[in-house]
Amino acid sequence: MTLLEANGLRKTFGGIVAVDDVSFEVDRTEIVGVIGPNGAGKSTMFKLLAGFHTPDEGTVVFDGEDVTERPPNERTQRGLVRTFQIAQELTGMRVMDNMLLASQNHPGEKVLAAAAKTSGVRDFEEDARTRAEELLKFLELWDLRDEYAGNLSGGQRKLLELGRALMAEPELLLLDEPMAGVNPDLTDRLLQRIMDLRDERDMTFLVVEHDIEAIMRISDTVVGMHDGTVLSKGTPEEVQSDEQMLEAYLGGEV
Repeated sequence: MTLLEANGLRKTFGGIVAVDDVSFEVDRTEIVGVIGPNGAGKSTMFKLLAGFHTPDEGTVVFDGEDVTERPPNERTQRGLVRTFQIAQELTGMRVMDNMLLASQNHPGEKVLAAAAKTSGVRDFEEDARTRAEELLKFLELWDLRDEYAGNLSGGQRKLLELGRALMAEPELLLLDEPMAGVNPDLTDRLLQRIMDLRDERDMTFLVVEHDIEAIMRISDTVVGMHDGTVLSKGTPEEVQSDEQMLEAYLGGEV
């Protein structure tokens, strides 16, 4: 069943076409990977889906609702969530406090429902702390809960960014370059956690990533972009053997 639809998205900046007639779907409990060289339009497309840009043409439909004009916070409340790099001012906060702050910054509908209970704020805080503890253990960051975020390695920060986004209880999580700056061991852990969230918790992901090997490993569907358009779309095997993709992006070899 389709959860997210990009329909004919087009975006220009000062006459330069960044995204042109981009269309694809993301089904529930699916991991969709988006690849392409610099300038392919991946980042612009990502921001269109997350609500940080409004398309000149086309629509974004999430869970059957047209959210094209909806701001990012409203999309988050509906379950369409993106990860963010940890802001500089948050590096001086402990890991657990970062998680708890995330629950206040972008509460999803389930979290808001908890806050609306009879005992209100107390239940919200208890639910948030319980969820933060569970997620930190799942991400293998529990032993670092009292560590300052600024002291974490690049890979540990990526895991914390994932944890902060998960505090919103997303239905679909948008990940932008999650493997960038991550060492191989933590890359494996991060990839495994993404697959676990899909397999065990029925989560859905759209991942924009330069690491071709990682994308091919975790994705059910791969979307290949080039010059602002979708050049190839299919299973990892299909995209790997697509001659247009090989020639335009990969130089003849995946």
